[in-house]
Amino acid sequence: MQIDTTNGKGSTVEKILKLIKENPHITQEELVKMTGLSRRGIEWNILKLKNEDIIKRIGPDKGGHWKITKTP
Repeated sequence: MQIDTTNGKGSTVEKILKLIKENPHITQEELVKMTGLSRRGIEWNILKLKNEDIIKRIGPDKGGHWKITKTP
């Protein structure tokens, strides 16, 4: 039996990045539903990823898309 030694934050970030990679047009509301995080939790993780230049928003809030600029 293997034990998952990744902390919650790491696996959450990986899940968010995977969902963005699968659907660059995904909304924060869809991320809330798919990850089980609160809206605030998604906002916090997105802000952290943007501040670390891992993801970038291309275009407007409505109609734009996410771009993964580098892997963490």
